[in-house]
Amino acid sequence: VTVISKSNDDEKQWIWESSADSTFSIYEDPEGATLGRGTQITLHLKEDCLEFLEEERLRDLVKHYSEFINFPIYLYTTKEVEEEVLADDGDDEEADEEDEDEDEEDEDEDDAEVEDEEDEDDAPKTKKVKRTVSDWELVNDAKALWTRNPADIEEEEYQAFYKTLSKDHQGALTYTHFNAEGEVEFKSILYVPTDAPPDLYQDYYKKVKNIKLYVRRVMITDEFDELLPRYLAFVKGVVDSDSLPLNVSREMLQQNKVLKVIGKKMTRKVLAMIKSMADAEKRDDDEEEEEEEGEEEEGVEKGEDESKKYAKFWAAFGKYIKMGLMEDSSNRTRLAKLLRYATSKTEREISLEEYVSNMKEDQKNIYYISGESRDQLLKSPAVEKLLARDIEVILMTEAIDEYTVQHLTEFEGKRLINAAREGLKLDEDEKEKKLLDVYKEQYAPLLGFIRSTLGGRVDKVSISKHLVSSPVLVTTADYGWTAQMEKVMKAQAFADNSKYEFMKAKRNFEINPRHPLIVELNKKVEADSEDAQATDMLTSLYMASVLQAGYQLSPEDVTDFVGRVTNVVTTGLGVDPDAELAPEPEIPEEEEEEEEEEEVEEEEMDEGAAPKDEV
Repeated sequence: VTVISKSNDDEKQWIWESSADSTFSIYEDPEGATLGRGTQITLHLKEDCLEFLEEERLRDLVKHYSEFINFPIYLYTTKEVEEEVLADDGDDEEADEEDEDEDEEDEDEDDAEVEDEEDEDDAPKTKKVKRTVSDWELVNDAKALWTRNPADIEEEEYQAFYKTLSKDHQGALTYTHFNAEGEVEFKSILYVPTDAPPDLYQDYYKKVKNIKLYVRRVMITDEFDELLPRYLAFVKGVVDSDSLPLNVSREMLQQNKVLKVIGKKMTRKVLAMIKSMADAEKRDDDEEEEEEEGEEEEGVEKGEDESKKYAKFWAAFGKYIKMGLMEDSSNRTRLAKLLRYATSKTEREISLEEYVSNMKEDQKNIYYISGESRDQLLKSPAVEKLLARDIEVILMTEAIDEYTVQHLTEFEGKRLINAAREGLKLDEDEKEKKLLDVYKEQYAPLLGFIRSTLGGRVDKVSISKHLVSSPVLVTTADYGWTAQMEKVMKAQAFADNSKYEFMKAKRNFEINPRHPLIVELNKKVEADSEDAQATDMLTSLYMASVLQAGYQLSPEDVTDFVGRVTNVVTTGLGVDPDAELAPEPEIPEEEEEEEEEEEVEEEEMDEGAAPKDEV
């Protein structure tokens, strides 16, 4: 490296040289003050670094690291241009000969066309030639948008900057531009993309290059993923700080306290940006309700994106917000307000805040149930009592929801209760409590029969507080995995189920004392507690309710279940279980004779056929 420098305060011009061997030399320039003033830096490339002489390589380096530098950076470029010049005499003679040949071929053309050709012949002959031109080209013509006042920047400028930054042909869904002041000063523009990248959910822990860190408009790195937490990895943008040293390395950044402060403030700004989208959606919903009530305002058009922005965001990045609820305990309250779920009363996904505002006056808890689809959950026996009382139930249909609710036990002082677990907590009056005692005494024979028949398959047998129209229900104990969680864990590619046996929750069996099937089964047990048919019916009901609750039967239980269902159907049809198989039908002899005749005819035809050679 050779650095030639001339100061205004010194008449001499100096040279600094080093070959990166921990030594350097400084001496006076023997050629004198050739620069006048300023500095000239010359890099002498090694043989294995000649790629840095390539024009495109240099252009990419400048674009990557110094695109937004204040001072201009010029690159000496060479390109070919096409020019039109006068043809030489030799070229004129060749052109005349070609024109004569063409005239001989086109003797039959009109006189007007001949006159036009003569006029063209009178014009000076020219030809196009390629010439190599070298010139200085300005490479960093982009302006640092984040350094300007947000009030002076148009929407189109923000969207154009996003497309340049992210190479995304679609515009950003929303953005925030802010200047942070205080113990640390920095400027930033952050964007939320319109759509999630195709590989966003394939590897949650992969490194992304969505945030570019600048120091005084010099790009330091885009591989530093500690600025934003992992669950906000989809956010794209730039952050420029004057509080960091310009010659900072990646290792220094990881230990820099200033960077941690920047990351904390950026996280809160992103969450505030997302919350503003959610609030805009809520305002639009309120306006729609007012319009439905007849308070329509003429001449006011609502932006198409404003009312649907958060719905698009939640569809694309909702799972990442749920991941944040598990990972970021400091911002869990903020993230909980961003959650959206469908409920038993609406297919539109609503927030927990809206759910709480819709709660009945005497409702103390938030009720939810998890499963694979909305239709399946609405038909679940576990929510029958809640729906009968007109209590809204949150329907969670994603596998990640089971992990989320483990970290979100309450919201605004309301506990989250899983409707599929035992002991559904509903307000009961004195009449209901006395009625429960009566049912326990009335169905004591059946309850004892169920305990002795099912044995260790269930932990508790009780009168149900969930059921209204279904006969039986299998619920999950208060501690351990639910049916949906058990299914999720078994689906893991490298799951070792033997290690998680202790996490499997015990199952409880509940009966509906008002259902006709249970009433008759109780009478049957009272009459004969060792009735084999009653045992088949009860075991079949239990296994069916296990499947309905979302659990999976073991291979042994599947075989047992199929056999018992077959016995129930056989008895219902009045068929003797020990009956022999029906005999095979007899085939008439006439058909056999016809087949023999056809075979004989085919053989005769084959014998009378000519050999292949003769054919």
